[in-house]
Amino acid sequence: MGNGDIRVRGLAARAGGWSARHRWAAVGIWVLFVVLAMGLGSAAGRVDVKDSDQLKGETHTAARIVEDAGIDEPAGETVLIQARGGDLKATDAEFRDAVEAVVRAVEGTGRVTEVTSPYETKTISKDGRSALVQFDMRGESDTAGERVEPVLKAVEGVQQTHESLRIEEIGGASMMKTFDDAFGDDFKKAEYSAVPVAFGILLIAFGALVAALLPLALAVTAIMATMGLMGVVSHVMPMSESANSVMLLVGMAVGVDYCLFYLRREREEREAGRDAQTALRIAAATSGRAIVVSGVTVCVAMAGMLFTGLAEFEAMGLASLMVVAVAMVGSVTVLPALLSLLGERVEKGRLPFLRRRKRSGGTQDSRFWTAVLRRVLAKPVVAVVVAAGALLAITAPALGMKTQQLTLDQEFGDSLPIVQTYNRLNDAFPGGSEPAEVIVKAHDINAPEVKSALSDFRARAISSGASRGPVEIKLHDAKNVAFVYVPLVGGSDQDKAGASLDLLRDEVRPATLGKVDGLEAPITGQVAGSKDFNDQLAGAVVPVFAFVVVLAFVLMLLSFRSLTIAVTSIVLNLLSVGAAYGILVAVFQHGWGASLVGAEGVGAIITWLPLFLFVILFGLSMDYHVFVVSRIREARLRGLETKDAIRHGVVTTAGVVTSAAVIMVAVFAIFGTLSMQSMKQMGVGLAAAVLIDATIIRGVLLPAVMALLGERNWYLPKWLHRLPDLTHDETPQAVAAPAARDDEGEPLKV
Repeated sequence: MGNGDIRVRGLAARAGGWSARHRWAAVGIWVLFVVLAMGLGSAAGRVDVKDSDQLKGETHTAARIVEDAGIDEPAGETVLIQARGGDLKATDAEFRDAVEAVVRAVEGTGRVTEVTSPYETKTISKDGRSALVQFDMRGESDTAGERVEPVLKAVEGVQQTHESLRIEEIGGASMMKTFDDAFGDDFKKAEYSAVPVAFGILLIAFGALVAALLPLALAVTAIMATMGLMGVVSHVMPMSESANSVMLLVGMAVGVDYCLFYLRREREEREAGRDAQTALRIAAATSGRAIVVSGVTVCVAMAGMLFTGLAEFEAMGLASLMVVAVAMVGSVTVLPALLSLLGERVEKGRLPFLRRRKRSGGTQDSRFWTAVLRRVLAKPVVAVVVAAGALLAITAPALGMKTQQLTLDQEFGDSLPIVQTYNRLNDAFPGGSEPAEVIVKAHDINAPEVKSALSDFRARAISSGASRGPVEIKLHDAKNVAFVYVPLVGGSDQDKAGASLDLLRDEVRPATLGKVDGLEAPITGQVAGSKDFNDQLAGAVVPVFAFVVVLAFVLMLLSFRSLTIAVTSIVLNLLSVGAAYGILVAVFQHGWGASLVGAEGVGAIITWLPLFLFVILFGLSMDYHVFVVSRIREARLRGLETKDAIRHGVVTTAGVVTSAAVIMVAVFAIFGTLSMQSMKQMGVGLAAAVLIDATIIRGVLLPAVMALLGERNWYLPKWLHRLPDLTHDETPQAVAAPAARDDEGEPLKV
């Protein structure tokens, strides 16, 4: 199982050695790279994903027609006027007075256009107790939220003089403003708090200010460089705000982890009595190599998002891949240089109340994990049955997972007044708040056959049962485009609204608009976008899963030259992801313990999360796995029996894995405190999975399975012996014998 090469091999060892010898050059190159990346990104600017590129299918076609026509859809607003109780109806004088007052008030602001009365548009509910005044905001829709406040105040003024009626405004602009006011700082708070939280944990882990700052410095500079690179790359593949947030999360996680692995090993070797140069060489050959293997595996996992065909996922995948690659390169280049420069000064700023535990040989053992390992290795069969059984039980709820795009009330709850308005509007006018939009493109939109088809479509949409009306048609004569707004039966009930959408697409449209030659009529809107997204995502699941699993398997096979290690790595990681899915379904779908995270009444998992979690978790879990298994294999190469090597590998890595996991869980948990349920689901899912991975998987299941397999852990069939040898950079001689030399012929004093 060993190899006869007495030299330290591999890119990580050579890079670390060069950086330690040319430390000022290495630091200077890294600083120059970060500055250049940021400068180039700032000069290039960033191109974000266009609406027309967000999805494929009809949603994409509709967005393309609107974009090609140069039509800027204004932000539409609606004022719901509703009797609070009693017999008051829209036909009564008091009700009419309120409608006229609303029309005058919003027109008086000078911020709106196209104001329509419900008596003109027939937007009066069936029971006659509710009516809608509709209008558009002037200016660009993207910034309408910044201009809507005077309109909201005007509507509030009318409400104060008509207390027997409920008068409330809702629409794209008002929702934008409400959510920006309520949740706009959520992401910033989460992002800003991630750094101090990570620093606090690192300070406790290392007990020294300088040592704690190094991982943060690496993570932050890697993130800064990647932000610049994202600007440059966005001209080839557009980026997004979501990609920014995910990149920050992943960058903070892996940047801190990689530096933590390297720094802990260097300190351990120095505590064992080795000089600073030798300690750095050993850290480069061992932890450095584990970082490279882990980083490449994480990059492969992130690359899986590129196979979804969804612009947001592709942006998130590419941004994550870049930040992992940058952090990995920084860890094996500038970090050894900084450690070489600092020397003993890495211990500066020690906290007097945190005393570092020293163990014989320089290793820092964990009493807790030593006690756990003693029991696990004594009865590995029991440990496997109990741990695997517990994880399978946790995974079980995932079999009934229901995914959907969350509605407004699911996403934000009903604590905000505008969400309550949304629900009241949907009750009175099902589908009125989120109508289907038919984008009709014709050679001549005013041609008799086109007008006849539009009229037939409007009538059949209602007679078919897909809509209760009113169906509104807005013509753009100069562009030969028409917008048809169809409130869907089902309203905020996604399943029922989806059935109404299918009726429009499959029956109503072919029988009317579909009969006109050369006419395009894609149907878009919130419900249609959700359906197209789900359909495309469903088609991407198998290719993405297969790509990530197969490539990760191949990388583990090449890195450890063991078929057994490769198989168990995949199985254990899948078990970790499955447990995360089970927790998500139990909490957010079934509501078990939902009140603990503020998730009552969600009832579903947001559509994009399962695939996103799989890719992120499968990549991040490899961090711990590669680090622990590398240490076990290293001990085995030094001559320890397999069970002793397992004990040594797990116990000596327990401290760093625990510290890394605590940081990850803390950072992800911050996102679990956000108000948006989709972000809460992401934060809880990631935090739970990392916690499970670092404890049950790496601390119990992995050592128990490896103990049962014994020497079969290192099994490689003869027909695979011709595979490239990418095993550990360190060899038994390199780790234990003073005579070992590196690739440049210099002795390793180990």
